[in-house]
Amino acid sequence: MFMLQSELIKSKVLLPCFIIFTMLISMFVPYHISLAATNIALGKTATASSTQSGSSEGNAIDGNTSTRWCAANGNLNHWWQVDLGSSQSISGTEVMWEFSGRVYGYKIGTSTDNNTWTLRADKTNNTSTAQTQSDSFSATARYVRITVTSLPASTWASFFEFRVFDNSSGGGSTTQPALTNRQIETLDRGVVAVKVTNGVFVSWRALGTEALTVGYNLYRGTTKLNSTPLTTKTNYTDTAGTASSTYQVAAVVNGVEQAKSPAVSVLSNNYQQFPLDVPSGGTTPDNVSYTYSANDCSVGDLNGDGQYEIIVKWDPSNSKDNSQSGYTGNVYIDAYTLTGTKLWRIDLGKNIRAGAHYTQFMVYDLDGDGKAEIAMRTADGTKDGLGNIIGSSTADYRNASGYVLSGPEYLSVFNGQTGAAMVTTTFEPARGNVTDWGDNYGNRVDRFLACIAYLDGQRPSLVMCRGYYEKTMLVAYDYRNGSLTKRWTFNSSNGYTAYQGQGNHNISVADVDGDGKDEIIYGSCAIDDNGSGLWTSGLGHGDALHVSDFNPDRPGFEVWGIHEGTGTPGSALLDARTGAVIWKTANADVGRGVAANITSAYRGAEMWGGTSDLRTPTNISAGNLPSSANFVVWWDGDLQRELLDDINITKYGGGTLLTASGCASNNGTKATPNLSVDIFGDWREEVIWRTTDSKYLRIYTTTTPTEYRFYTFMHDPVYRLGIAWQNVAYNQPPHTSFYLGD
Repeated sequence: MFMLQSELIKSKVLLPCFIIFTMLISMFVPYHISLAATNIALGKTATASSTQSGSSEGNAIDGNTSTRWCAANGNLNHWWQVDLGSSQSISGTEVMWEFSGRVYGYKIGTSTDNNTWTLRADKTNNTSTAQTQSDSFSATARYVRITVTSLPASTWASFFEFRVFDNSSGGGSTTQPALTNRQIETLDRGVVAVKVTNGVFVSWRALGTEALTVGYNLYRGTTKLNSTPLTTKTNYTDTAGTASSTYQVAAVVNGVEQAKSPAVSVLSNNYQQFPLDVPSGGTTPDNVSYTYSANDCSVGDLNGDGQYEIIVKWDPSNSKDNSQSGYTGNVYIDAYTLTGTKLWRIDLGKNIRAGAHYTQFMVYDLDGDGKAEIAMRTADGTKDGLGNIIGSSTADYRNASGYVLSGPEYLSVFNGQTGAAMVTTTFEPARGNVTDWGDNYGNRVDRFLACIAYLDGQRPSLVMCRGYYEKTMLVAYDYRNGSLTKRWTFNSSNGYTAYQGQGNHNISVADVDGDGKDEIIYGSCAIDDNGSGLWTSGLGHGDALHVSDFNPDRPGFEVWGIHEGTGTPGSALLDARTGAVIWKTANADVGRGVAANITSAYRGAEMWGGTSDLRTPTNISAGNLPSSANFVVWWDGDLQRELLDDINITKYGGGTLLTASGCASNNGTKATPNLSVDIFGDWREEVIWRTTDSKYLRIYTTTTPTEYRFYTFMHDPVYRLGIAWQNVAYNQPPHTSFYLGD
């Protein structure tokens, strides 16, 4: 049995600290304009029209977002400028003001001689309240100046950072954002070795906590394979390697070799396989038999050892879409190590219906102790990993149609190591009146979504969501010190009627307004970090959603949305900060669509879905439609993604790279993998599929060499949260916070 929390306890605010490999607090910079480009103002010489004592000009180009330049008084038209040392090709600028939520007016000018100035951006009539604001332009200049033309009341001209981005390679493409103060996972080296025709292919993680100057030594047994540290890539083909070889990797920092990673053996195939404990089937009250298959998965470091464990949702063969009546079997959630040790099983019980829209399980280190928890909706009869029952063990709230429209709903946080329910409270968003959600029989009331978001910019919060056809609610929670504290509630019925009916069957999370805190992209609308509405496009409900920096030549992120109904565009590309339509397709009911960089022929990602061909971010034809509009994956050695559909990985314009024979995809015609994720090895992704009988999970990994080096995408803020939400409803592929491409 359990006890509900009688009141919510305010969480304590923990000051972030940074101790490499021992603490979990690290930092991500805000990610906006041309993240792939270089900030060429960093460490250069700055001057200003005036400066307040203690707030020098150089503070704005020191890379430290806690130091600032400030003018000497509150007058208008103070200017600050940077000398780049020589004329440079520039793609734009970015300013991080001292305050968010206030409107600063300003102008950006450039000069080659510090005498003749050219206006590049005029924000005199600015309306944006974002703390970080970007301006894109193309210029050649040595000097870049910002002049503050208007100020909020009681505010002086002051900003933390001013960045100038180069344009030497058209904006660049291969530099990841640096780290700043976000809690991230402490991961091990993730070494994987696979037997290939010409030896053994070995790859390993670069970590976001490591400097780009860190190199690596690779050992086969006791033999070091490289004469000098490997600095440009994190993969290696050992032509003398055999099936019996073992491998270790050691980082080299400032010429000093660090501890070696644990030795790994060589996989005989390009996948790692481990057994699953298939639940026994059963029979429903109306005498329908059912069996089980391994469905959506997620990952988290459940025990703090730096390796991911895999969490598996078991779906019965009679799981239902909400529109379908009928009983279902119970839903089970298992946890396994990568070697196949089963840690625990949670039985959600008869009062949680099975289907893609009912159970969204979040796996994340919510309290920052280095070990991931699991959070999800529960009910009377749920059995935790220790066998303890939540609520009543006998209550049965299923009606004659198999729907559960009465009885209590709970939100439970489970221990990742044991599966024990550590805290259970009343679930919000609450069911309330069933008809408020759009029908009276139980379809729309139980449309659930969930995500993890860094709403304070530093620590993760849990967000549980309900409804998107009409009424829409999101409730954010913090799990700290063993307690769940409600942070905020968004309710479309409370002053946000324009947000009704805008949600998707999917969700995404990113800092779209540049304040360092995450927003929730809820289909055709976005919810700000404080629980208020940020924007709504009014384009309505849809089945597919993609958020990333799809156009590296314009500031910020973009949203590619796919929409239902014939009264709205079938698809549209939006500005993720404002929701403004960049371009759209004709009105149509479209069910599938993807945005990803799949060809090097055009700059930026390509979009398809509701289109007659492949389109660029600027709506130019980029070729024929791909063979699928499902998932994408970084698999081969270049910077483009490959098409992932059913059990096949194919190259756009090329052939099939992998067919996972003996495996099966999930979720009917959507044909999704159990999970696509950068779970080990270098930055490229693994794909997890179940075998056709669900007796095993296989983790497929690439063996194609690559000359590119990135730190693990699991340390990228947008990608990591994408792995957390990938199991939600209509699964979507994860994206990074920056553009990868030529």
